[in-house]
Amino acid sequence: MKKAFLSLLTYILVLTSFGQEVATQNDFEQLKADFLNPYSSRVLVASHRAMHHKYPENSIPAVQQAIEQGVDIIEIDVKVSEDGMAFLMHDRTIDRTTSGKGDPEKMSWKELQKLSLVHDGEVTPYKIPTLEEILLLSKGKILVDLDLKTSEIEKVMEIVEQTGTQDNVFFFDSDFEVLEKVQAANPDFMIMPRAYSLAMADSAIQLFSPEVVHIDFSFYDDKTVDLIKSHEARVWINALGDPDEAMQAGKAEEALEKLLEYGANIIQTDYPLEWMQHLSSEE
Repeated sequence: MKKAFLSLLTYILVLTSFGQEVATQNDFEQLKADFLNPYSSRVLVASHRAMHHKYPENSIPAVQQAIEQGVDIIEIDVKVSEDGMAFLMHDRTIDRTTSGKGDPEKMSWKELQKLSLVHDGEVTPYKIPTLEEILLLSKGKILVDLDLKTSEIEKVMEIVEQTGTQDNVFFFDSDFEVLEKVQAANPDFMIMPRAYSLAMADSAIQLFSPEVVHIDFSFYDDKTVDLIKSHEARVWINALGDPDEAMQAGKAEEALEKLLEYGANIIQTDYPLEWMQHLSSEE
């Protein structure tokens, strides 16, 4: 009887786990479909450097929290160590975000692993994560904006292919030559060029036929958005800075109206959960 009960319990646990996995995969498939549909009514939210209020930016727990909270996209920053390890780090140096100092791309991975990440000025037990760790954690769960902070993009592309995360990842840069190398290496890689004008957005579209174009408020208008969407791409705009501050000051509706005024449909923010809540209340 005991064995039969344990077998039944095991069977139930397996079914439950399988059901959760299927549900997660179905959620991601819907997210990906919405991402590739510029006319979807769904406004996607991107978490800048993952969920970095409780945990260090660009860290494993910050990414895990974004996944658990149902954020659509994480933005992460990628560098490559002197000996060829792709890892997450934003700044030119590690002085602000780790217990060490110096240019991380001039250090070996062994040296970097001796360091601890810093959060709000305090040393934490967390280590610098590899790109591979983050992509495997994110696979089939969340979209990943790879902000290329390195010239060693071949290694970054290699990790994306090795982890089989082409469906999750899109490559971001304002340097079109870098993105041309990415697209030449694999035409199926998703691209997000950054544009600083309508003319630059038009050039990006002609060069890449990208999935999304990153713009800013200086040329955010009907003409820009219509151009981008008519070429089957989404429009990414930042809430970083003034909109995020306005939302924190209790002026979320006013800030959201400005963000969505002309039809931008991806918002990058330091406060993803708050914007997700306000967006859901608008539906």
